[in-house]
Amino acid sequence: MADVGELKTPVRKPAARAAKKALAADLPSLAVVIPAYNEEGAVRATVVEVRKVLEALGIRYEICVVNDGSKDNTRAEAEASGARVIHFEDNVGYGHALKAGIRATQSDLVAILDADGTYPAEYLPEMIRMCGYSDMAVGDRGAAMANVPFVRRPAKWMLNNLASHLARRKINDLNSGLRVFRRPSLERFISLLPDGFSFTTTITLCMLASNLKVDYLPIKYGVRVGHSKIRAAHFFNFILLVVRLTVYFQPLRVFLPVGAAMFAIGVLKGIYDIFKMNLSETAVFGVLGAIMVWSLGLLADMVSRLHLHPSVQAGEDSRARP
Repeated sequence: MADVGELKTPVRKPAARAAKKALAADLPSLAVVIPAYNEEGAVRATVVEVRKVLEALGIRYEICVVNDGSKDNTRAEAEASGARVIHFEDNVGYGHALKAGIRATQSDLVAILDADGTYPAEYLPEMIRMCGYSDMAVGDRGAAMANVPFVRRPAKWMLNNLASHLARRKINDLNSGLRVFRRPSLERFISLLPDGFSFTTTITLCMLASNLKVDYLPIKYGVRVGHSKIRAAHFFNFILLVVRLTVYFQPLRVFLPVGAAMFAIGVLKGIYDIFKMNLSETAVFGVLGAIMVWSLGLLADMVSRLHLHPSVQAGEDSRARP
């Protein structure tokens, strides 16, 4: 029996390896882009964790750390981790770093992950599977986001609710930093994506407004290593961004309610004026202003549809492919 075992073992192992390689070849390839700015305390551990998870998954992958002008030892730590490192001498912004990493890699899927230790890499396999039928999978930190500072929660709540209202869909987590994309679905919006922290907010609204499929996976949000780079002033920029993107993709969702408010004011003031036997300018301007706003909205909607139609069709074709 011992002789038989010795004969079988060399045959089975190469066959198992070949089967595993064949399975890996059928799976989509993945590029993980990790932007890092002054994250010397966590970037190496983040890369090690990502590599461990992806090695166990058995897919073709690449890890790219973008050192965004760090003033500490982030670059050396990233290089020591064995990841590919793109280095900028100056801090050019979170979104710019992500776009540089996306353009520098070649893969079927793209994952983004913060370097501060807040997003566990263990969720990547499930998110990769979700992208088999979705254009983007997002790590949902949950409504409470217990590890987010208390002073930032009201702003996040307001921003999420405004975006959900304008997008006409509940957005579980507007600016989560853990995402996996289909590359074609992501690259069609690259020219619209900003260089700052609003990158994730923008890509969420772009995909939802273009009727692409976005799914959320509940995750545990860890305690960050280092200090947050988000400032209070960014909140107002996020609000403006939500409104601008809605006007760009779905203008009637902004123009119709604004026009309706003006029309209601004009009509109500007109009814009041009738009883006073004196038609005021407010009533006239309210109704005329509503007509003008609605007309602009219809024109903007026509331009938006003409401009976005080829891209939407391309997105539908990409989802149709197995």
